[in-house]
Amino acid sequence: MSEVFAARRDRLRAYCAAGGSATALVSRPANVRYLTGAAPPGAVLLLGRDPLDGDQDVLVCSATPTDQPDEGHPDETLATRVLDSFGGDPAVAAADLAAAAGADSLALEEHDLTVARHRALHTRAPRLRLTDLGGAVEQLRYVKDEEEISCLRIAAEIADQALGELLESILVGRTERHLALELERRLVDHGADGPAFATSVATGPNAGSPGHVPTDRRVEEGDFLSVCLGAAYRGYRCEIGRTFVIGTSPADWQVELYDLVFAAQRAGREALAPGTPCRDVDRAARQVLDSAGYARGLTQLTGHGVGLEIDEDPQLAPTAMGKLDACVPVTVEPGVHLPGRGGVRIDDTLVVRSEADGGPELLTITTKELLAL
Repeated sequence: MSEVFAARRDRLRAYCAAGGSATALVSRPANVRYLTGAAPPGAVLLLGRDPLDGDQDVLVCSATPTDQPDEGHPDETLATRVLDSFGGDPAVAAADLAAAAGADSLALEEHDLTVARHRALHTRAPRLRLTDLGGAVEQLRYVKDEEEISCLRIAAEIADQALGELLESILVGRTERHLALELERRLVDHGADGPAFATSVATGPNAGSPGHVPTDRRVEEGDFLSVCLGAAYRGYRCEIGRTFVIGTSPADWQVELYDLVFAAQRAGREALAPGTPCRDVDRAARQVLDSAGYARGLTQLTGHGVGLEIDEDPQLAPTAMGKLDACVPVTVEPGVHLPGRGGVRIDDTLVVRSEADGGPELLTITTKELLAL
């Protein structure tokens, strides 16, 4: 993988050179990991001008990297500098290194830095011209290579396993909080770094609240049970959401609502193709629900990109700009939430593929049939 990380840094170096900046300071954790293989807490990457001329790329850390799964393993060819003093700022130390190496400019991820941190960089290295790197690394991360997609595929398999095992257990009488904790434990048991985000379990009327945080409400007969979870594997994060009915045959209104959301989710999945405007994917799913009179119960977006972060570009929303590319992983997750009554959410992680390559690749494969558990 060392050559992969080196190639990524070289692409960023070329971007910086084209923008007139000799060096760059990357501080956003997901971007640091993308370029180096690891993101120890607080670590930054100083991107040198030209390694062939002796300028090294340096991972600057406040403590020695631990190789914990959630941090990753640094590229072994990359120089690592650990701060001597506890509490120092790796970003400020990196600016010192750049100034000492004779750099006259430094491109920063200003969207990641606080005003105070930006001011500290300027104070410590006043001769450096500070410029904005913008979302350059995020743009590099947009299209995934097959190694990245393989990590997402494994993360999805882990999430499917955890959810499948939960569905085989007795659910009535257990609390939302207990079920969420059990799912997260099962993710780790099956090899995940940890949950990709805080697991959501919503039962009965709580399923009518999007983004519900699990409570001590107990599962009851006839409830909708809405679950949303994800696994992180080697830093890459997937997402799956499913809705079930507890204990008895679903009521007519539950079947009707579920079938409608299922149809919307299928329309969104089928719209995924290279070159498709992102807003068109949202429109495909949203029109199904709008036409049935559920405009007020809809979420703000139909899906989003996933990768080293659980919420990346592209955004599949009504006002989204841009088009999809091949090898871009996204979620498709329409839902209808009826406050005080319940709701349905169906959420999959897929990879955009051309029709010649078989169309969208579905990573999360847990059944979408409305099961009575």
